[in-house]
Amino acid sequence: MLVVNRFRVDEDDAEAFRRDLEAAHAVMAAQRGYESGDLGRNVDDPTLWTMVTRWRDVGSYRRCLSSYDVKVGAVPLLSRALDEPSAYEPLDGELNRWEARERG
Repeated sequence: MLVVNRFRVDEDDAEAFRRDLEAAHAVMAAQRGYESGDLGRNVDDPTLWTMVTRWRDVGSYRRCLSSYDVKVGAVPLLSRALDEPSAYEPLDGELNRWEARERG
């Protein structure tokens, strides 16, 4: 599973944000199921930053977010992410299908 978090950061806050982003990533990287991750800043718009993480599966990512260490060390930063979908499935297998749930 792939998670893409994007952030809009004032240039005046860039250095402090970078430190916070690196610290949040380190806390998340220590969680079970974490596979890899990258941090970046947009080359055309330096106020746009990203953290991309890869997880063994959806459950690993959700358990990560429930971890005390992540709640304290990463969630405050993650709450600053742009309000947009962030979880993606890889294209190296069969994709999930969206289906309406039956009401019973």
